[in-house]
Amino acid sequence: MGRIYISAMDILYLIAMWVSGLTLLVMTLIIPVGIFARYVLNSALSWPEPVAIICMVTFTFVGAAVSYRACSHIAVSMVTDRLPESGKRVCSFLTNMLMLLISGFILYYSTQLCIELWEQPVAEFPILTAGETYLPLPIGSLITLLFIVERICFGPQDKRPVVMLGSA
Repeated sequence: MGRIYISAMDILYLIAMWVSGLTLLVMTLIIPVGIFARYVLNSALSWPEPVAIICMVTFTFVGAAVSYRACSHIAVSMVTDRLPESGKRVCSFLTNMLMLLISGFILYYSTQLCIELWEQPVAEFPILTAGETYLPLPIGSLITLLFIVERICFGPQDKRPVVMLGSA
């Protein structure tokens, strides 16, 4: 059962990494388009800014999940490095529990936000509703939650080749 879960998380990790990378790429391509249209063509487009914001939110929340699994997030370990092994285990347990709590909180309330705003249109980008634009929050939180469960049950995965893919 553990191998199946870890394999599923490997696939989810790679998908999340690609989604994060592509949204960052799209964001960096769209912003200059908006600037070019506004200052060179003297005709402001309405869609580049909301698309760039959606890309930024997606990159932030999905990218945070990727960073968490790869253990490449910012961590201040000055105190924990000096603790005995039992102290390190306690700190790790507390960290995982707090991460579960925070991710669950974000998942619950961002899902409520999406539901509440699902029908509200976005004036600058009428293809999407406001609820749809906030979907990266619960999705990223759910992915993070799954990676936290994986870390609690099977330990950190940052030394495995599939996770070390981007850290050469």
